[in-house]
Amino acid sequence: MAPPLPGPLAHLAPLLEQYGYWAVGVVVFVEDFGVPAPGETILIAAGVYAGAGQLNIVVVGIIAFFAAVIGDNIGYLIGRTGGRAFVHRWGRYIFLTPERFQATEAFFARHGGKIVTIARFVEGLRQANGIIAGTSGMHWLRFLTFNALGAALWVGLWTSVAYFAGTHITEIYDEIIRYQRYVLIGLGVVVAALVARHLLRRRRGQ
Repeated sequence: MAPPLPGPLAHLAPLLEQYGYWAVGVVVFVEDFGVPAPGETILIAAGVYAGAGQLNIVVVGIIAFFAAVIGDNIGYLIGRTGGRAFVHRWGRYIFLTPERFQATEAFFARHGGKIVTIARFVEGLRQANGIIAGTSGMHWLRFLTFNALGAALWVGLWTSVAYFAGTHITEIYDEIIRYQRYVLIGLGVVVAALVARHLLRRRRGQ
């Protein structure tokens, strides 16, 4: 029997129970060319189900990998053929505003191919990654290589973590919620320290 899914995973339980692997493939696929879908969330939920014996973790991983790669390549094709005009006209319907697109494209241009790999782990970049690569004129084979690497790392990480969590997901989630306040406070202190350091150096430079 599948464990109850906590927090934001809970609303995906009916989808997984009814459609199983199809749900994983379709949701991950459509997210990767800009459609606002919970691709990462359903991947984690499917990993939990696999850990509880309801799905096969290898099948989940293979489906998610190919769905991610194909979805991003459709995004690449959209960016390559439609260019900026297409994105500026239709992007707002998938939350890719001109401002968001411009900022992401500038970041993409500065960091080149390596960003394709890590974009998979960044909300916003994950959805726009392929479109921006196509728009910026990145060579398709280079994009495919880095994108496949990123997809393999992304799928491998979340399916592994969720799989080993398995039936203990509720207890793990409760522990995360219990300590997240302290983690956020710690991050806030670090950010404040970095900002203060930057301002101090700037003042000394002046």
